[in-house]
Amino acid sequence: MQPPRYANTVASLVILAAAAIGCAPRTRRTPDDTIVVVIEAPITTSDPRAQVSNYDSKLTRIVASGLTAVDTANLKPRLELASKIEQVDPLTVDVTVRNDAKFSDGSPVTAADVAGTYMNVLDPASTSGSHKMLSDRMTTVEVIAPQVARFHLKAPLATFQSDLDFGIVSFHNGPPKINHAIGAGPYRLRELTSTHAWLEPNPYYFGNKSKLANVEIKFVRDGAARLLMLVGGSADLIQNAVRPDLVAAVRERPRVRVETTRGVILTYLMMNNDDPVLRKREVRQAIALALDRPEIIRAKLGGLATLATGLLAPMHWAYSGDVPRYDHDVARAKQLLDEAGLRDPDGDGPEPRLRLVYKTSADTFRVAIARVIAAQLGEVGIAVEVRSFEFATFFADVKKGAYQLASMQTTDITDPDFYFMYFHSSWIPTPANPDGFNRWRYRNAEVDRLTTLGREELDEGKRKRLYDEVQRQVAADVPVVPLWHEDNIILTNVDVKGYTTTPNARLIGLRDITKQP
Repeated sequence: MQPPRYANTVASLVILAAAAIGCAPRTRRTPDDTIVVVIEAPITTSDPRAQVSNYDSKLTRIVASGLTAVDTANLKPRLELASKIEQVDPLTVDVTVRNDAKFSDGSPVTAADVAGTYMNVLDPASTSGSHKMLSDRMTTVEVIAPQVARFHLKAPLATFQSDLDFGIVSFHNGPPKINHAIGAGPYRLRELTSTHAWLEPNPYYFGNKSKLANVEIKFVRDGAARLLMLVGGSADLIQNAVRPDLVAAVRERPRVRVETTRGVILTYLMMNNDDPVLRKREVRQAIALALDRPEIIRAKLGGLATLATGLLAPMHWAYSGDVPRYDHDVARAKQLLDEAGLRDPDGDGPEPRLRLVYKTSADTFRVAIARVIAAQLGEVGIAVEVRSFEFATFFADVKKGAYQLASMQTTDITDPDFYFMYFHSSWIPTPANPDGFNRWRYRNAEVDRLTTLGREELDEGKRKRLYDEVQRQVAADVPVVPLWHEDNIILTNVDVKGYTTTPNARLIGLRDITKQP
């Protein structure tokens, strides 16, 4: 049964949304030559060297193409600006740039632009969020022919082709200033403000050209306002910017089309493994067992998510489901807490076994989920106080390790090497490396060894077997609780035709949109 303490909240929100949507006008107001996309957070840059947020990344991918692109059904990279990739020796790889690739100013993409882009990020003085990832893997990139760039690696690198999914920018007039870069993607940026991004097709793009003259991406923080814009006709497309529990309210609207596809982004509950209580594996396992994740998916996400067993989604080529699982089991959770020395002090009385603080962003939907999780942990004797913060404050605390419980979502997980970034001890944040992804401070020497081998193993079959074991070990230790992979939810005006999404929810599908009243 769904606990009444949060069932009524969901029902009320759905009723209110449906009522508001029912009052919205139905006349399309966006121009026939323009697609208007609505997202929930501002984009700050179209320069891949400066990207910070997930939406920054989505914009950079369509303004500045990479040598490869990881936007395929199984997340294996495909060639984009590159026409050929040749392994010279285990530490040297030559990449040939396709002859018809051009930047949005009409200048050709050359090996000098490739080397310039990568060396700019590899520079020890670089402030790019990609600096550590790339500098851990590469030493230099040099030009050996006008269209051939040579990459020198620190070790054999199985992730190399995925690492080439990084936007190339023009160096024709010298190193471009940050946020003033020219790319070679299907679109070029015409304007970026605090309220919107305005794009137009890159007339020199080598691939399929955009079918519409303009793309406007509007930043609208309020979820109800985004829905009303779509239903009312002042927006054409919303992707993953609508609360899943509100989707039912718009499914029957005659002017709205709803499509869902499986996604790869993981929502997870992180636990500070340096905390005196949470460092005990039995406590972390008990927390995982106390959560009724299927019920949360049903009640809070409208069923639009897939249960997670780890970082990788089931459609990923390296996914293994042969791992320890934590199905809802209150009795077993209590037993593990007893074994950890956290016995119930007063039987059926009000005193908890322990008290924890759960930090989350101030997003109302994420706060609502945090409160449900807190309520479920209360059923095994763990009293949880939920504290919400503006995102920058929340994220700063997470990076510093100033939390006990917290919840976040991953970036789009494209390669199993993300297990290295999320769980290798060298990626624990430090003052010298505050952006390390291992924010739960997990340490396991065998996982360190296996993930290091995994990024160096070039044979795909052997590599998958390594990651099968990595997934098993991480699941057994449960440094974080993998909750679910939320579906991609795409809402469009019915006049919009041809849009397709990718598992990692990139925006390349904008290129194929037409409008047919």
